[in-house]
Amino acid sequence: MDVIISSLGFTAGEKLESYIKEKLEKLTPSEHIIRANVTLFVGPDRSTPNTYVEIRLEVPGNDHFVKEHSVEFEQAVDAAVNKIQAMIRKAKDKQVDHYQGKTK
Repeated sequence: MDVIISSLGFTAGEKLESYIKEKLEKLTPSEHIIRANVTLFVGPDRSTPNTYVEIRLEVPGNDHFVKEHSVEFEQAVDAAVNKIQAMIRKAKDKQVDHYQGKTK
C-alpha cells in the first residue's frame, strides 16, 4: 500500500510520518487497499490547539474517508485509524453477507 502524507502549513517530522505509516500498516491486511492519502493540518483558530488528520483509503468502489481531531497528532491518528478499521470490517462483513445471501 502506498502512503502519501501531506502536511498543510507546517512540515511533519520523520517521527510523525513513521508513526502514521506504522499505524496504517496494522490495518486489516487487504490486497484491495491501493493507497492511503493522509492530510495533517492545524485548526483555523491557533488559540485552541486542535490538530486534524484526514485519511482517505483508496479501494475499488467507494473510498473510505475519516477526519479526526485532537490536541496531539498522534491521538488524532489513533482515532482516525480505529474508525477506518471499523469501516473496513463493516464493508467486509457486508460483502460476506451479500455473497452468502446469493449462495443460499
